[in-house]
Amino acid sequence: MKWNSGTLLYIHVAPKASANMVELDEAELIEGKGIVSDRYYNETGTYSPIPDIRDVTLIEKEVLDSLAANQPPLQDKPIILKPIEHRRNLTTSGVPLNYLVGKKFQIGEVILKGGRLNFPCKYLADLLKKPLVLPLYNRSGLNCSIEKGGLIKKGDKIIQLED
Repeated sequence: MKWNSGTLLYIHVAPKASANMVELDEAELIEGKGIVSDRYYNETGTYSPIPDIRDVTLIEKEVLDSLAANQPPLQDKPIILKPIEHRRNLTTSGVPLNYLVGKKFQIGEVILKGGRLNFPCKYLADLLKKPLVLPLYNRSGLNCSIEKGGLIKKGDKIIQLED
């Protein structure tokens, strides 16, 4: 699937597991390591001990909009999940993340490679006290590796590099 481009809307990091996320206007990403000052860069994330591709995590703004509109209607009422709450590092718009598994794409100076789709987890639902597991099924974001480090900033275009 080929798409034109998307936009990076938000950047968030947390210094350690369960800590509040902090919004950044720009961030430095280090190849094979993560976002400087993030819990996975610091190796203090909940899932740090588990081998996985987790340099940076992304989620689509469109998913947050769907939850707020109760689409699909899997719960009693809409769920408001703010970008600072979802625990993913980057919030995107106009990017079909599910199609980027195994593909390279660019944000600012950085080249990322889609690793695997993120699974909704009870940890997030319990932390936020919101029924998120089923509503986020198959749309909980994308875990990526950093193939080329550099700077990213809010508003950067997201460009697909591979079909």
